[in-house]
Amino acid sequence: MEGSDVDCGSDVAGRAHAAEPHMSQPRAPRKEGVGAGAESAGPTRGFLARAALVTAVLSVLGSLLGLVRDQSLARLFGAGRDTDAFLVAWTVPEFAATLLIEDGLAFALIPAFSMALARRAQGAPGDPVRALVAGTLPRLALAFAAVGALLVGGAPQLVEVLAPGLRDPGLAVGCTRLTATCVLTFGLAGYCSAALRAHRSFLAPAAIYVAYNAGIIAAMFTLGGHWGVRSAAFGVAAGGALMVVVQLPSLLRRLRHRPRTGKSTAAVAGERPLNVTLMATVLLFALCRQSQVLIERFLASHLHSGAISHLNYAQKVAQIPMTMSMMLCTVTFPVVARALAEGDTERARNRVERDLSVAASVVLLGTAVVVACAPQLILLLFQRGAFTAADTAATAGVMRIYALGLLGQTLVGVLVRSYFSAGRATWYPVGAMAAGIVVTSWIGALTVGRYGVTGIAAANATGITATALLLLAGMGPRSVPIRTRRVLAELSRPVRAAVAAAAVGIFVAARPADPFTGLAAGATAVTVVFVLLGWALDAQGFAPALRSVATATRRLAHAVFH
Repeated sequence: MEGSDVDCGSDVAGRAHAAEPHMSQPRAPRKEGVGAGAESAGPTRGFLARAALVTAVLSVLGSLLGLVRDQSLARLFGAGRDTDAFLVAWTVPEFAATLLIEDGLAFALIPAFSMALARRAQGAPGDPVRALVAGTLPRLALAFAAVGALLVGGAPQLVEVLAPGLRDPGLAVGCTRLTATCVLTFGLAGYCSAALRAHRSFLAPAAIYVAYNAGIIAAMFTLGGHWGVRSAAFGVAAGGALMVVVQLPSLLRRLRHRPRTGKSTAAVAGERPLNVTLMATVLLFALCRQSQVLIERFLASHLHSGAISHLNYAQKVAQIPMTMSMMLCTVTFPVVARALAEGDTERARNRVERDLSVAASVVLLGTAVVVACAPQLILLLFQRGAFTAADTAATAGVMRIYALGLLGQTLVGVLVRSYFSAGRATWYPVGAMAAGIVVTSWIGALTVGRYGVTGIAAANATGITATALLLLAGMGPRSVPIRTRRVLAELSRPVRAAVAAAAVGIFVAARPADPFTGLAAGATAVTVVFVLLGWALDAQGFAPALRSVATATRRLAHAVFH
């Protein structure tokens, strides 16, 4: 697949970031093919559609393997002292993925690579792309390695800070030392992903979570009998290395491009390629956003054994609708950035508003299904082996509360891209996220004593929703100037449809005694009610959202069964 690169449309995983020729240059004919021409041609609708489709298919496959990973963890080790210890160590890869692969580093590196590609297309002297790599990769790799080594050495102190009430801190320390290696591997994987996505190559970046989760699953089943839950931590280390391996051949092919004329690569490398302030703001935002996990595990470490595990399993399943909702937005991010670079704020605004409508419709449909069918979902996914019926009941209750914050999670994911799409540093998203963290901490501290893990989940949902509202309120000169009142009025329509659909789904799903039948009946009822009310309320973006879900499901089924 890498040979043809399904790049221009199919190689899809995450943040499709394209470098187009400057507006003052003659536009090359728009092509759907792959290669050098794809770097300079503007993205067509066909390109975006194919990119979003392959992103969806590969993301769903990665999410399915993630579910298998969590199922395997629950089956082999249950929800108790051992899994709590591992999940404290799991905090390191969770943070590393957000900071180095997903939101953080990507917002700084992708615009830099896109600018380098644009300068190459304009005939700049030397090779700006190779110059950027020469000027940034060695320093970043050294920084990744240093931070990883620091975490390995400071694992006991880190575990004490993260979970002071943990029952088995020694096991958590051992697992943390294994997972800390992912700082280097995730950093390199994120760098490769940014470079490839800027080249409009998405297949290899899309495959990284497939490789990652496969590595963890293989390690648990191969080594679990001898190492226990430490095998999962070893799988994290192995999976991180696989993330780099699957991308390296594709990236090396692109870096073989030689400068045409003019200054050498080394000379161009002296130019300042990255906006340091921008990198600081996006990394701090991502750090603040991910710190919700720290708050949850800190509070839950003082509860009964298994509390951290129940929170983790609930969160992993509940976030699947959010992952689905963000697929289109990750592909259209470069479209917004390009429009702002050209001064076309109207095009950027329309794109962001459309993305908000489509993403909200997708996540609200998923939220309604999760709320309606939580017990059946957790029972079918996890209740086997060491995972008991009591674990199912606790996890399902937490998941329903978590789901209430999914719309906020999606809005934050869409809106923050509009703040950073122009490649300028802005501290407002960091402040909004920090305010949400304060809300999460305050509510969690007040409710954990009385409501336990349910109070923690409610604090999470409330905090991220507060951040989303602050980001909406701040849209203006510092971001894409969307019509906030119009957007809120539009979002109220699918929200109303989702509330009604969830209520009907809860009633229907509880009727059958068989959990699979209950899940099927509940999900069907939710979908029918949501669709009918969506059409009746004339929700904008509703039809595109349903088409996206249906197309992704159909293609995924074809990939699996054929």
